Amino acid sequence: MFTKRLLLILSLCVFGALPAQLNPITDPDDPGFSESCTSIMVGKAASTDGSVITTQSCDQNYRTWLRFEPSKTYQPGDMEPVYWGMLHNEEPHDMRNVEVKGYIPAPAKTYAFMNVAYPCMNEVQLAIGETTTVGKRELVNREGLFLIEELQRIALQRCSTAREAVQLIGRLAQQYGYGDVGECLSIADPHEVWHLEIYGSGPGKPSALWVAQRIPDDHVGVSANVPRIGKVDFNDPKNFMYSSDLKERSQQLGYWDGKEPYVFWKVVSAGTKAYAIREFFILNALAPSLNLNMDGDELPFSVKPDKKVSVQDIIAFYRQTYEGSPYDQMQNLKVTQTVRDSEGNEVTETITSPATSNFMSNDMRNLLNALKPGVVERQRTIAIVACSYSQVIQLRSWLPNEIGGVAYFSFDNPAQSPRFPIYAGTTSLPKSFDVCGQHRYRTDAAIWSFREANRIATVNWARTRGIMEPEQMRLEEKLFSETPALEAKALSLIQEGKTGEAKQLLTSYTHDFAAMCMLKWEDMKATFWGMFARGF
Repeated sequence: MFTKRLLLILSLCVFGALPAQLNPITDPDDPGFSESCTSIMVGKAASTDGSVITTQSCDQNYRTWLRFEPSKTYQPGDMEPVYWGMLHNEEPHDMRNVEVKGYIPAPAKTYAFMNVAYPCMNEVQLAIGETTTVGKRELVNREGLFLIEELQRIALQRCSTAREAVQLIGRLAQQYGYGDVGECLSIADPHEVWHLEIYGSGPGKPSALWVAQRIPDDHVGVSANVPRIGKVDFNDPKNFMYSSDLKERSQQLGYWDGKEPYVFWKVVSAGTKAYAIREFFILNALAPSLNLNMDGDELPFSVKPDKKVSVQDIIAFYRQTYEGSPYDQMQNLKVTQTVRDSEGNEVTETITSPATSNFMSNDMRNLLNALKPGVVERQRTIAIVACSYSQVIQLRSWLPNEIGGVAYFSFDNPAQSPRFPIYAGTTSLPKSFDVCGQHRYRTDAAIWSFREANRIATVNWARTRGIMEPEQMRLEEKLFSETPALEAKALSLIQEGKTGEAKQLLTSYTHDFAAMCMLKWEDMKATFWGMFARGF
C-alpha cells in the first residue's frame, strides 16, 4: 500500500546517510517502518465546549520520564544552555550522553512547564504537540544550534500565546540555525491553534525554512509525519507566518521557480503526497460528508467536522487500529471453530483468529504473508505498541490557568493504558514519573506498571481485551465524572485568594488517580500471568 511503499522509500533515500543522532528511532519489532507521533488540533469552535485541543502520541523509543519544571529567574547578562541529547536520558539528572551545543541570552523569568521528551504545556495554558516530518535530506544542517525539543522547551518557558511561540521559534531557528530533520509543532493556547512546519536551510550558514498556518476556529487538523502545509498566502498574516527569506532561499536551493504558486510541502518534502493513512482516517471520520479518498496528492489542510468533537472523542482516536474498516489488518484472518450453542448442540462459526491482533509483530505479519501472500496488509495504525507516551491537552479560556490547562496523559500503548489528568497548576508528579523505562526493565519506572500488563495482554488480545478495555473505559468515565467537582472546588479556592491550596488540590488528585491506575494495571498483570503462564 502507499503508506508502506512511501516510508520504505523515505527510509532508504532520506535516512540512509543521516548521522546517527538524526536517524529516526524505529520500532525494534518493525525495523524500516519509521513513522512516529500523531498530533490532532481542534479549534475552539470545533469543540463541544469551546476549548482548544492539541495532542501528541510520542511513538517509538523516546524517554518516558516527565516532571513539572519550576519557573526560574535570571540576572542581566546570564546565558542559558541549549542541549542536544535530552530525548533518551534515563533520569532528569542523567547527563551522560547530553551535549551543551551552545548558549543564548536568558530571559528575566521563565514559566513553569511540563517537561516530557517533547515539552508540552506551561503554567499559562500554552501547549505544544510534535510529529517528525523529515523532509529533504539535503536541508539538514547540523551546524544549527537547535533541535526541535529545545525550541519547544524555550518557547514554553518564555511565551504565553501560540502566536508568540511561533514567532519566537521561527526567530531563534533563523538566527542560530536549525539542526534537526523536518518537524511539525501543533502550538495552541486557549484561543487558537497553529500548525508549524520547520526544516533546515541546507548548506552554508545555518538558518531555517518554516511556515506556520492557523487552524480555523471551526476546524480540526492532523499531523502524522508527513509535511501538510500547501499553498502559502503571503498576504494573510492572520493565518500564515513564515521565515523572513522563505521564498528567496527556496529559489536559491532550486525547490521553487518563483512562478508557480508556493506550495510548502512540495518545496520541503521528499515524498509525493501530503498525507498518509492516519491523516486520511481521522479527517474522513470527522467529516464523512466531504467524501474524502486516498487517491489524490493532497487532502484538505483541515476540515470542519460534521459534528463538534469532545476531548473524549479525541482520546478515542488514539485507541484506533481501524478495526472493522477497509484498513483493518485483521480482515482476512478468519478461522472456523466448533462451539456449543445454548442448547448444547455443536455449531461451526467463523471468527477472526484470536491468535493475532492489530498489535501483531512484524515477524507474525511476515509469517502469515509467507503462508498466504497478501493476507495481511501492513497499516500504520494510530495506536501502536511502540508508543512511549501520549497526551491530549485541553485549554479553556474561561477558567484560571491553573485549572484551564489539563493534559490527559497516558504511558505506553494508548489503546490499552488509562489516562490521568495533569493540570497546568500542578506542582509535582509521582516519584516514579522521574524514571525512564526505555533503557531496561525498572519496577520504579511508572511506564512499567502499564507496559507489562499491556504486553502480556497481546499474547491473546481476543481473550484479554474483554478485561482490559472495560477497565480502561471505567477509569475514563470516573475521571470525567469526578473532575468537574474537583475543578469547581479549585476555582472556588482561587477566587478566595487561596491559589496555593488550589494547586495542591489538583496535584493531589493527579497523584491519587495515577496511583490508582498503576495499581489496577499491576493487578491485571497478575491476572494475565495466571491465564497464560501455563499455556492455553
